[in-house]
Amino acid sequence: MDSPLSSADYNQLRAFVAVAEALSFSRAAETLGVTPSALSQTLRGLETSVGLRLLHRTTRSVSLTSAGERLLQEVAPSIQGLREAMDGLRRNGGRPSGRLRIHTFRSAAENYIEPMLGTFARECPDVVLDITLDDEVVDVVGGGYDAALRLGEVIERDMVAVPLGPSMRQLAAASPDYLARHGVPMHPRDLLRHRCIRWRWPGQPHPYPWEFFEDGAWFEVNADGPLVVSDKAMAIRAAAQGVGVCFTVEYALLPSFRSGELVPLLEDWAQPFPGMYLCYPQQRQMAPALRAFIDAVREVASRVDVPAVR
Repeated sequence: MDSPLSSADYNQLRAFVAVAEALSFSRAAETLGVTPSALSQTLRGLETSVGLRLLHRTTRSVSLTSAGERLLQEVAPSIQGLREAMDGLRRNGGRPSGRLRIHTFRSAAENYIEPMLGTFARECPDVVLDITLDDEVVDVVGGGYDAALRLGEVIERDMVAVPLGPSMRQLAAASPDYLARHGVPMHPRDLLRHRCIRWRWPGQPHPYPWEFFEDGAWFEVNADGPLVVSDKAMAIRAAAQGVGVCFTVEYALLPSFRSGELVPLLEDWAQPFPGMYLCYPQQRQMAPALRAFIDAVREVASRVDVPAVR
């Protein structure tokens, strides 16, 4: 295995390039902010380390040996690249730049990301947002994402979580026509005798179980029915057509409740749970681009009217 380049090695190579480019110990020393004698000692250390003479020195001139010319050709581009990288960082300072990979649930993207895209693009023109809309729960770090928007109940414990909205609850709902034909369920377990529209969480082989709360504990109802979908909006539209009973977050159902297309069911067994969060890995120093994105999403969240649980 190759040994890593030490700080002493780097300092010696940097000193060598400065002398080789200036062909003068005094000018190179002035550039590096050291004395000519200290610089000469550094170069002797490099020559001792590699076992080769790199410079011809006289009282009036400095020139490169053949070994020194080869080393300069190989090392100078790397030193210059490091200089340019550091100069770029200093020029940018705290200005947001670079690519951010974001994973978000579809509903979170609609409520918290889409409204800020225009403003963010104008204020952070050097940031590229790479956004994946997907309701699957992925490993944020393992997937190479910088941040994610998801429900609080599926956030890894070692992530920083910023709340974006109030608690939510899930409700069952059906159209008046369906209820007239099949009756109104009086308890969640009555759903086992109803035609239910199931939702499959992406990446999972089986539909999501419907969860209700009774006597201080959660319980599941694995209802069945004529339709399984991977998009909750489609489940709501199908329920409005009388296909069956759907089950999703309350705020997504409110427009259908107001229009009379759907009727809420089994509200006594609907319990609040943590709402939507923006989460990201813990880090000592946050990149300006990520800080700008978090601030933009939080600003939108302060204005978004996601109804609190009644």
